[in-house]
Amino acid sequence: MLINRNIARVIVFSDDALSHALQKISDNKLGVVFVLAQNGVLEGILTDGDFRRWLLDSPELDLSLPVSRAMNPNFISRSEDTSLDEIDKLFSERVRYVPLVDRQQRLVAYASPPTQEFRIGEFRIADDSSSFVIAEIGNNHQGSLDMAMQLIDQAVLAGADCAKFQMRHMASMYRHNAVGEDLGAEYTLDLLKRFQLSNDDMFKAFDYCKQSKILPLCTPWDRESLVALEKYGMMAYKVASADLTNHELLEFLARTGKPLICSTGMSSEMEIKQAVQLLKRYGASYALLHCNSTYPAPFKDVQLNYLPRLKSIGNDCQVGYSGHERGYFVPVAAVAKGARIIEKHFTLDRSLEGNDHRVSLLPTEFADMVRAIREVEEALGSSDSRRITQGEMMNREILGKSLAARLALREGQVITETDIETRSPGIGLSPSRRAELIGRTTRRALKAGEFFYVSDVDAAPITSRHYQFKRPFGIPVRYHDVTRMLGKSNFGLLEFHFSYRDMELDPAKFLDAQGYDLDFVVHSPELFSGDHLLDLCAADPEYRARSMTELQRVIELTRGLKRYFKRAVRPKIVVNAGGFTLDSFMPINDRLEKYALIAAALDELDTEGVEIIPQTMPPFPWHFGGQRFHNLFKDADDILAFCKKHGMRVCLDISHSKLACNHAHQSFKTFLEEVAPYTAHLHIVDAGGEDGEGLQIGEGDIDFAVVAEVLDRLCPNASFIPEIWQGHKNDGEGFWLALERLEKIL
Repeated sequence: MLINRNIARVIVFSDDALSHALQKISDNKLGVVFVLAQNGVLEGILTDGDFRRWLLDSPELDLSLPVSRAMNPNFISRSEDTSLDEIDKLFSERVRYVPLVDRQQRLVAYASPPTQEFRIGEFRIADDSSSFVIAEIGNNHQGSLDMAMQLIDQAVLAGADCAKFQMRHMASMYRHNAVGEDLGAEYTLDLLKRFQLSNDDMFKAFDYCKQSKILPLCTPWDRESLVALEKYGMMAYKVASADLTNHELLEFLARTGKPLICSTGMSSEMEIKQAVQLLKRYGASYALLHCNSTYPAPFKDVQLNYLPRLKSIGNDCQVGYSGHERGYFVPVAAVAKGARIIEKHFTLDRSLEGNDHRVSLLPTEFADMVRAIREVEEALGSSDSRRITQGEMMNREILGKSLAARLALREGQVITETDIETRSPGIGLSPSRRAELIGRTTRRALKAGEFFYVSDVDAAPITSRHYQFKRPFGIPVRYHDVTRMLGKSNFGLLEFHFSYRDMELDPAKFLDAQGYDLDFVVHSPELFSGDHLLDLCAADPEYRARSMTELQRVIELTRGLKRYFKRAVRPKIVVNAGGFTLDSFMPINDRLEKYALIAAALDELDTEGVEIIPQTMPPFPWHFGGQRFHNLFKDADDILAFCKKHGMRVCLDISHSKLACNHAHQSFKTFLEEVAPYTAHLHIVDAGGEDGEGLQIGEGDIDFAVVAEVLDRLCPNASFIPEIWQGHKNDGEGFWLALERLEKIL
């Protein structure tokens, strides 16, 4: 249970307007406010449920009415000296908060049930949250406000969530005119006297943190410092390892009602348990940091395996790690062991005077640590299940195996053991389902070597159908698909997805010389021979020049195909123009330079008779089973600026752009409304998460009703294909299913 004494965010007065109370409920995210008389006496409670019940009984909605009209005057409260055990018994599904009052019935605090969450300001620290990373500046500012501000700037750039300082009231902490102090204490005292910030400068540093969008925290080493920090309005406190056994100071800290992050270095397990008992007695919200207070700490003494035990001792509280060892590998490992708070000392120069500098990280090292922590957090994932990832699915298709017909089989024939063989690639029915095939009657004729599919043992496939759409539509094909797909549906265009080997083939061997009453689109290969990924903005001039040469070949091929398609006027070429990186996203200034290179490349190419349309991209594209970082044509503002400046249109890939919006936490509808007016062609397909592209319609995150409304309004003439991953298998089964589902929406 938590006792919260910071009541400002949960109180309103009985004559306040209902609108004010509702806003406060929204802001505090607790779903409740306590209603006081002007003298502080508790008169009622207002919850979301109370307001809804009042609405049902009220003849009119008037939010200017006083809170007293809607509040619940029949509430459960307890005296502030009620035992925690008694309060604990009151919590239920309906009672989530218990107000605590003094003898005059004035609200002084409120109790809430225990939670595994730990909050500091806007930061939520929980088992399923990102780690809260603290840059411990301490006294590494050497007593200089200017250096403190430099450290804050560097902490922000390094990705820290918090910049932490220390405050001491030297006169009350240390003996006056003491002689014969231990050498270590004498050395430390000398440093502290010379390298303290004044309280005013400390508060200026805190203000600078807030201005710089990083959370300021501080460790008060004495009661006088705590009083000063309370006057400033510090929202949480760090408790030094040295003060975990200082129960007097710990009690003062607990009574503030602020969240406490408590280091446990130098304490025995019994002393940690005693501190936890004290914190619980005062209803404090706390987290415990595992720590070895040696500077630097030997790796053998770190004992990260103690973290789960510490969590148990802390009554399942959040735990973290405060590190004094060299380097940053141990904090990263601590995250993998369950730490959700990481504290590490931070300096501009390890050679500066003072013990902390030698165990501190430099800004670049701290940034590397934060990056490694975030990568480990992402890699930890979920313990609930094992799912096949998108990249694995791609490689499973390439490297896996499928069941195939050993001999030609006629429709209606009973399948025997000897009729089946296993072959690569893994595009058909998994070999693990072999037993399901044996004894089954074939639903279709199969040639020798032809793969069985899921539809051969499960539901029958959708083989073809005619569809009604308000805009031109088609399907993706390669040369060898054209004859097989013609007549299966009433599509009006084909989109050729070429491999670089396809470009060496003679189209006359696959296409009817009489031509087709269709339009067509070409999707340029991404990969060319020698592992050359098309990149029109490559830093290497030779690499970029080859990309331009390869794209010119695609343009020539497209112009040659035009004679086969009677509806073709100015065929479109979909291009993934480049701009990927291997290890991280590029800065915005670099993106601007890359867009300029792409525009220059397109200007140099002979594009007579065709229209180049760059494709909108996902944040993490898959390049033949490997994942990259993509930087261009994924941000709506970037795309608009490029299209307006160069008079171009794009291929809007719904799946790619949804993934980009998911990653950036941006509105997909807003993205569509900005990009749709510059859209020439669409790839319509579902998406999930940040890298789950190419999903079947209805199997991802996309609200296609919203998509349809925006596209109808802003790009009604743009053509589309359903670019379902592996949709061509089993005579286009995936495409037909997608079109069937889209027909009901588009």
